[in-house]
Amino acid sequence: MKQQDAIQLFENKKVRTVWDSEQEKWFISIIDVIEILTESDRPRKYWSDLKNKLVKEGSQLSAKIGQLKMQSLDGKFYKTDVADTEQLFRLIQSIPSPKAEPFKLWLAQIASERLDEMQDPELSIDRALEQYLQLGYSENWINQRLKSIEIRKELTDEWRSRGMKEGQQFATLTDIISKSWSGKTTKEYKVLKGLKKENLRDNMTNTELILNMLAEASTKDISQAVHPETFEENKKIAEQGGNVAKVAMKELEAKTGKKVVSALNAKSLKEANKQIDK
Repeated sequence: MKQQDAIQLFENKKVRTVWDSEQEKWFISIIDVIEILTESDRPRKYWSDLKNKLVKEGSQLSAKIGQLKMQSLDGKFYKTDVADTEQLFRLIQSIPSPKAEPFKLWLAQIASERLDEMQDPELSIDRALEQYLQLGYSENWINQRLKSIEIRKELTDEWRSRGMKEGQQFATLTDIISKSWSGKTTKEYKVLKGLKKENLRDNMTNTELILNMLAEASTKDISQAVHPETFEENKKIAEQGGNVAKVAMKELEAKTGKKVVSALNAKSLKEANKQIDK
């Protein structure tokens, strides 16, 4: 099963999804859907109760629900109940919500868009650009963010080619890179910016994004030159790649007298962009 993780937006709320290219299906986090439709602060409890209700009614739907590893709030990957779009359509019928019909239309749309993107990959870039614009980001920031996605993919492809495993090993290597250049692990960085579920890179300034890209690109380039064979060797290279960006950051801070790593997040970034536009 060839999978591609993605975050989709429904009314500016994030929904974790995985695209299975072999089955040509989206698998979507049920917890995320329930949280949106019910606005419950305990979506897991709601889902547990709903599963029991479906079993009592004789429905076989909950028994057919699968699980996939998805990234949680702490940045780690855990098994999460997922459903394909057909299963979700049936599940939504059991959830009283005024958002049910709009959500069904949204599900149909993302399924159609994904098939279109398979025929024309440029469409996925255009849609990502449109989503970030809708969220209030500047075009300059968006260009950096889209480039950071490309560089991140090149790095993870390199890690896979070296036998590194997605999940804990990827998270550990990412933390080493982050700690080496910024002085903070991913979790510590998110705490600084006041983030919980939000994506860290979506809350970086232009300069932070550029330095993070430099760190990840350097790690990839060093790995391709050195050919590490073990996890320990990859950890050393991750530190070296991060140090390349650290040197650049220190020189920039010395020239400007300003700290690069800051508490600025998406909300404050977008407010700053509004002021610039005025």
